[in-house]
Amino acid sequence: MPSDRETSVEAEFSRVVGRFAGPARGAGLLVISVFGVLATPSDALPLAFGLLALALVTAVAEYVVGKTGRGRPLAFALTLVRAAAICGTQFLTAPEAGELNQWALNVLTLTAITLQWEWPPKITVPAIACLLAIEVVPLGFEDGFSVILRVLIEATLARGAFLLLSRTTRRIDHLRERRARLTREESLAVERRLREREYLAVLHDTAAATFLTVAQRGETTDPAEVAGYARRDLAILTGESGPGSVVDLETSLRGVLAQSPVKVETRWSPVAPIPASAALALVRAVREALLNVDRHAGVREARLTVEDGVRVTVRDEGRGFDPAKTPAQRRGIRESLVERMAAAGGRAEVISAPGAGTTVELVWPHE
Repeated sequence: MPSDRETSVEAEFSRVVGRFAGPARGAGLLVISVFGVLATPSDALPLAFGLLALALVTAVAEYVVGKTGRGRPLAFALTLVRAAAICGTQFLTAPEAGELNQWALNVLTLTAITLQWEWPPKITVPAIACLLAIEVVPLGFEDGFSVILRVLIEATLARGAFLLLSRTTRRIDHLRERRARLTREESLAVERRLREREYLAVLHDTAAATFLTVAQRGETTDPAEVAGYARRDLAILTGESGPGSVVDLETSLRGVLAQSPVKVETRWSPVAPIPASAALALVRAVREALLNVDRHAGVREARLTVEDGVRVTVRDEGRGFDPAKTPAQRRGIRESLVERMAAAGGRAEVISAPGAGTTVELVWPHE
């Protein structure tokens, strides 16, 4: 089924049917009753006006139920009473004696059709059977048979159409859920590939350096020193922090700059080694900031400043934007920068204005 944030098509279909079927029936039968009164003989007009008043009261009740969703059993009872009253007096209001009263027939068929959209068969079948009995018992075999056949066919078709539409809406819900699941899986795969690229970028300037050191020293390499390098590199790749799992931030960031989509002017200040988890958060945030320069700033260069503390700043002189007006669906700033730095114990701030460029400030630890 669709997520809570996404309305089910089947539920929406049921809601619309429940809201409009009753009022539509009430309005339709009120119009039919008006024409029925006009066709009623003058001596039966008091009865006809009484039936019209009943049709009006029932139509109002059906409208209120459709509007509020309350009182459905009462409206259902009034619907049956209206149909039974008009069908039961069909010979008294018929334009000509002995003639099949179209007013009663139309009320019966429209009631039978619309009830299929509101109530299950265990309720509609006995209700319609009672109305049919009231309608056809006074009629002859030929008229009675034709009425029964007509009502059964129309009610069956109405129920079939309702079930077909319900099945279609369930199918739509299933397809929407499948599409949402595939989208989630694709997003996870993209995020996984991005993390892999980040790890490889850090590995390029850390673990590769370890391999180069071992190769250069050859047999003179101290195994304990190599083990220390390996532990450090493993901490980088896993994002762990703890005793001894510290890395050189400048080395890690240079791997990002080597793959930057824009030209980056750099200014470095000596920074003490920091935990691998913090270095990874800074690497990812800087990568996202440079990608945003490439995508949105309208310029091809940026400036990276690294200061002791640790404070990393990415600045561009591009078109800028108003952070307060960033659409909710654009979650890159919040997820890739702010939340990522907060999870590592730091903070991120984006300062920008239209036409004034953008500054991304990353600080660790949180001040």
